Amino acid sequence: MSPKLVVFKKVSRDKSVAIYMANRDFVDHGDHVDPVDGVIVVDPLQLRDKRVYVTLSCTFRYGRRDDDVMGVALQRDLFALSRQVYPPPVDGSPPRVGGPIREKLLAKLGPHAFPFFLELPDNLPNSVTMQPAPSDVGKKCAVEFQVKAFCADAVPQHAAADKRSCVELAIRKIQRAPARDVEASPTAETTFHFLLSDRPLAVKLRLAKETFYHGEPVCADVAMTNSSNRTVKDISLSVEQVTNVILYSDDKYVKTVAREESGDGAAPGSSWIKSYALYPRLEPNKERRGLALDGHLKHQDTNLASSSVVKPEVLKELQGMLVSYRMLLKMTAAGPLGSSEVRVELPFKLMHPGGPAGERGAALMELAKGSECDDITFQDFKRSYLRGVIGEDQDDDEEEGDRD
Repeated sequence: MSPKLVVFKKVSRDKSVAIYMANRDFVDHGDHVDPVDGVIVVDPLQLRDKRVYVTLSCTFRYGRRDDDVMGVALQRDLFALSRQVYPPPVDGSPPRVGGPIREKLLAKLGPHAFPFFLELPDNLPNSVTMQPAPSDVGKKCAVEFQVKAFCADAVPQHAAADKRSCVELAIRKIQRAPARDVEASPTAETTFHFLLSDRPLAVKLRLAKETFYHGEPVCADVAMTNSSNRTVKDISLSVEQVTNVILYSDDKYVKTVAREESGDGAAPGSSWIKSYALYPRLEPNKERRGLALDGHLKHQDTNLASSSVVKPEVLKELQGMLVSYRMLLKMTAAGPLGSSEVRVELPFKLMHPGGPAGERGAALMELAKGSECDDITFQDFKRSYLRGVIGEDQDDDEEEGDRD
């Protein structure tokens, strides 16, 4: 049986413009980003002599849309791109080659369907949003991507779009881990010397690999040789998410997303080794303010934000927010003159696995192979279906206000 493929659809209030997209997640593969493509269906009788444009934008927001400091709104457009869709422009450029889904949509939707193709540069940040507190109604710190289709009389930069003939869709840009045959195991080794102790405490923290995928355990080995006269106790491990907001502020958020209080220890003159597995997941942290997410909290497949991977030639200031992870090993070394805290840190990456996944990925692979996938279902592009999308669109009766 052919895999089922859902195509997302949204229609403007006056029914003059409709947009169809087979995907809402667009992957950064390192050397290129998946193009944003889809199909626009127009009603020529309602449009008359107007043109239809589609725009793609990336915006960093730091607070509400109407918040400002000394007259400066805390919002910056990091990228914007516009294309005329209808009437199809005649500029002599070769047509963009679309994917198999877009070609099927064009054949299915009739003569008033027109394709669009927008390219994302590979220097833009990934979609990320900070989890607000329950009292932070309407406030958001986020990097958002949006596709907008509208009709107007003039060019997009000078057009005053009619909201009734405008369609806005929130999409995500995500980054998948590159495929590697062998990945080195990161290791941190530290030696601690204590007062009134001739010999040190040697601690080694080792991770199974450098890059872990969302949903899988982060496995760590802890080894120590306690040659000191101290008693090591209260050994604990935790996974910390570190988020640096680098536009408009210099905020730094450090949040523990997984923790294990082992209660293990090591007596003086003993050696000790043990393996641990921690699970950094969103589910136990849903109420924590300041946590960086790949998507909005209320949707089911939201997860913790992926690690930020920035190319050397890209300015970090234009990324809006940078997310990283580290394993933190803590223990207490108790001696005759008191106790000392021992800490060892080791960074790692938390990302999406490479390649398409799930039922949608299977359908895309079938189409890429030239196989038939006639089981295409259209779903209205509303919040009840947008699981994992940040800055999702409001229903018709809410579109006039801010998006939450």
